[in-house]
Amino acid sequence: MNNTDYIPIASLNQYSYCPHRCWRMFCAGEFIENYYTIDGTSLHDRVHTLGEAQREEVWQVRAIWLKSQQYHLIGKSDLIESESGELYPVEYKRGRKGEWDNDELQVCAQALCLEEMTGQSIHQGYIYYAHSHQRQFVEISDTLRQETLDTIASVTKLLETGEMPKPIYTKRCKGCSFHPQCLPQAAKKVGRYREEE
Repeated sequence: MNNTDYIPIASLNQYSYCPHRCWRMFCAGEFIENYYTIDGTSLHDRVHTLGEAQREEVWQVRAIWLKSQQYHLIGKSDLIESESGELYPVEYKRGRKGEWDNDELQVCAQALCLEEMTGQSIHQGYIYYAHSHQRQFVEISDTLRQETLDTIASVTKLLETGEMPKPIYTKRCKGCSFHPQCLPQAAKKVGRYREEE
């Protein structure tokens, strides 16, 4: 990675979910489909049709590219809305609200890009969960901003060094398409086996 390279906004979400998964996708260039990834891709294919619309008092534009030179971020938005002059990003996700904040990091990164591109302060965003047809409010707080900046720094280091983080088993592994390849529980089992020898 050099000074002209940009970090995909989606990589922040993946890193927060699992650093090993992020390495496989953005360093090794691997991607494996499963039910969840296919469903998510299908959702984004429907959402990523470039266009704009006016819905009552809300102006909407879909599938525009966001970029930040300051943070070296780039990515395509699902939806940007403007209401009463206030801009905010809306990220589409399959399923229901998750237990983790990786989706919120992605919304915050989009807000950072929007702030740089428009000169406006962004105070909020939303995550739209397709399964429940509900939006989750995301406050672009100082705490979330700092978590996002810390994740940007971690992803930058990962991309620069190319060092593979070890897979660590968590509840998230059950739905991960890489689980059969990285086998995060195998290292622990091998370690126990060696201790018993």
